[in-house]
Amino acid sequence: MTAMSDLVTGDAVVLELRPAGVATRGLAFALDVLLQVVVLAVLLLLLPSGLFDTSLSTALTLVLVVCVVVGYPVVSEALTRGRTLGKVVLGLRVVRDDGGPVRFRHALVRGLTGFFVDFWALGLGGAVALVVALVSRRGQRVGDFLAGTVVIRERVPASVEPVVWVPPELAGWASGLDLSRLPDDLALSVRQYLGRVGDLSGDARWSLGRALADEVGRAVGAPCPPHVPLERYLSAVLAERRARQSRAAVPVAPVAAPDNPFAPPA
Repeated sequence: MTAMSDLVTGDAVVLELRPAGVATRGLAFALDVLLQVVVLAVLLLLLPSGLFDTSLSTALTLVLVVCVVVGYPVVSEALTRGRTLGKVVLGLRVVRDDGGPVRFRHALVRGLTGFFVDFWALGLGGAVALVVALVSRRGQRVGDFLAGTVVIRERVPASVEPVVWVPPELAGWASGLDLSRLPDDLALSVRQYLGRVGDLSGDARWSLGRALADEVGRAVGAPCPPHVPLERYLSAVLAERRARQSRAAVPVAPVAAPDNPFAPPA
């Protein structure tokens, strides 16, 4: 399974989302099961004994088990946009395939599939979920495939900030750029690309760089000059933008007015 997800939004922006590993998801699941066992034990202790016959008590117990095992993950993920207690502790979250937040229907499909297929009824105690997740490129279980979701790591190592600079041959060209229409999200995508460009394959490096250069060119009204490598073009634009932002952030000292030679003496 790859370390970096290839989730792409509708605008063809690669998202910095990392699918959770099977071991990490297993630990989160174990914590959730432990919590469910505690909740279920408390509910069963609170259930009055002697008021129902054996068959009715068995039926109520089964109802409680289903409500806790299915209801807990469904309600938790629906209310917290993809998190349970185990996922909070391990820094995980369930998101849609396109990177968006999950809703109740996604949580319901995951919860029902988890009970009937992945873990309990037909899941052999989680064996089905484990096998499917191991062969899935993004560690998805059956419930994730049916719901269109993926579990990602929210707490990820800080990405290396790329070193951007204006190549000497582009210095004059970059100083005349109109960067006022360069959106922040596009600049972020360029920065992420430049930070990861060394890890990309040749085809992915060129295609993503070409797409970003085209978007940047449309935004600033200045496409990549001929015979200039895409990375140098993007680096020049980003460095010039950062330099202008730095200059704008420095307060300008007010200029003192010259003394009036015609003012009366103090």
